[in-house]
Amino acid sequence: MGSTKTLVKKAKKGDGEAFISLVKQYEDVLYRTASRLLNNDEDVADVMQEAIISAYENLHTLKNNDYFNTWLCKILINKCNSLLNRKKNIVSMNDHIIPDKKNDEFQKVELEEALNSLNEVYRVALILYYIVGLNVREISEFLKEPEGTIKSRLSRAKMQLRKNYYNNEGVIACE
Repeated sequence: MGSTKTLVKKAKKGDGEAFISLVKQYEDVLYRTASRLLNNDEDVADVMQEAIISAYENLHTLKNNDYFNTWLCKILINKCNSLLNRKKNIVSMNDHIIPDKKNDEFQKVELEEALNSLNEVYRVALILYYIVGLNVREISEFLKEPEGTIKSRLSRAKMQLRKNYYNNEGVIACE
């Protein structure tokens, strides 16, 4: 396969196979990210396709080859946001955020409810940090917010989840 940096260099020179290899490396992250922001699989497939085409057409604009993953995720999230704005949908979490456990449907529903109860800025920060895998600096650059603001959002989101939904053992509290 090759390193991301090497594949990006080849793809920038017109190597389609290198670009396909890059996309395949991040396909799962892209899917998980889009599925957390959108309501259905058709929309996820559409934005993934749009993001990949856009990335291919604009690969020459990527300044630092080390940040291909971040750059591609930004494109995807922007495509998701555009679709949501067009449809005026409410952002909802997909079941994929919760590990599959056959006998745990109630906890899945409760966790999804907990995440959806968060303010959108907190929810987006959590998704970018824990699901997409961006660090605080990358989230800060993407959202054009100070790093301290991002750290506060992550901290407050976790605190709200602990306070409102979880007891000390990490089990969802039923009221």
